[in-house]
Amino acid sequence: SGQEAWQQLQDNAYDIALVDLTLEDLNGLAILQQSQEQHLDVEIILITGHGSIDTAVKAMRMGAYDYLTKPVDGEDLLRIIEHALERRSLLRENRALHERLASLSRYEGLIGKSAPMQALYKTLDAVAPTGASVLIAGESGTGKELVARAIHSKSGRADGPFLAINCAALPANILESELFGHEKGAFTGASRDKLGFFEQADGGTLFLDEIADMPYDLQAKLLRVLEAQSFRRVGGSREIQVDVRVLAATNANPEKAVRDKKLRDDLYFRLAVLEIEMPLLRDRAEDVPLIANEFLGKFAQAANKKVIGFTDEAMQVLMHYSWPGNVRELRNAIERAVILCQGETISPVDLPARMVQQVSQGQPQQAVATEGDVVLAPIGTTVADMEKELILRTLEKLANNKTRAAQMLGISLKTLHNKLGRYREYAE
Repeated sequence: SGQEAWQQLQDNAYDIALVDLTLEDLNGLAILQQSQEQHLDVEIILITGHGSIDTAVKAMRMGAYDYLTKPVDGEDLLRIIEHALERRSLLRENRALHERLASLSRYEGLIGKSAPMQALYKTLDAVAPTGASVLIAGESGTGKELVARAIHSKSGRADGPFLAINCAALPANILESELFGHEKGAFTGASRDKLGFFEQADGGTLFLDEIADMPYDLQAKLLRVLEAQSFRRVGGSREIQVDVRVLAATNANPEKAVRDKKLRDDLYFRLAVLEIEMPLLRDRAEDVPLIANEFLGKFAQAANKKVIGFTDEAMQVLMHYSWPGNVRELRNAIERAVILCQGETISPVDLPARMVQQVSQGQPQQAVATEGDVVLAPIGTTVADMEKELILRTLEKLANNKTRAAQMLGISLKTLHNKLGRYREYAE
């Protein structure tokens, strides 16, 4: 029965289900709809009478693999089953390939398959299980906090708290209270005891961002906590023991910060048991499409807009822009583009003008070069530019004989005229 078949589909893994369209208790269309709603991994082949072919066609649009009319021909049935099994095999291979690619291009919240990112993933795999302090250096927007979170997630402290504080965002007295807490009455306004970040992060990880901007005298107190794993609250006298792994980050050059007396050398050496240098986005352009599409999906869903991709021209801008703000700037650019986009694909007009201008100024006006009878195109040339140059060079070679040029190019004369009409200086 239909109900029994539906129960079997839910309880077992089948590649293919042959389902009659007209069942008394639960018809084939209902089974198909429920299997789609619950994302069952099965190909459904419907069997229908001649009078219900229109319904069967509707079912195909709903996701059925195929349908057969009664009486069922055995050879047709075997042929359809074989094709369905081939599709199943191909889907499995594609799914496995996607999972392999995803494993190569993602690491916790980090995205990238380039050589610098693969090296970073290996380093994180090695350092995460240890209890070592790590100093993460890199420009703003490179994802330093994401690296800290990845280390925490891959460590034995993953079930413990992860807390982050920006050392540059708070005045010295407030930062000290935030880190170590304070006792009631320690200063004006301290009406009750307060737990600091070190106590809150006990058993977990504390991430200190912009460590080189921490006041110099406070760095000495931090060093003592790292050495002794104990501290006193502001205004307190009791030593409090904690078990906290400290990860720190800076957008300054750590060694220069030490020379400039912004970062204590003893604190630097204590924090940098392992130092990680974050890859810059401009040094891993091959990762830009991956990251851009990730942000696109996220922001399109949030805005409830059907924006599904980028034009070739827009992607060229993203690939060739210098990204001084790194991944954070890319994130903001994609969010803006999704908001402004009026169609299904993001074009250069949706991107910040400074990006388009920088890329256009940095590339030669003539993107395609020629040498004799050969048209040369460097990597990064758009298909449109290549096509235009090929058409114009062919016309030049054939003394502007459009009929012969169309024949040589393998296009109709009408198509050639349409394309020439879009090249303003050659429009007739």
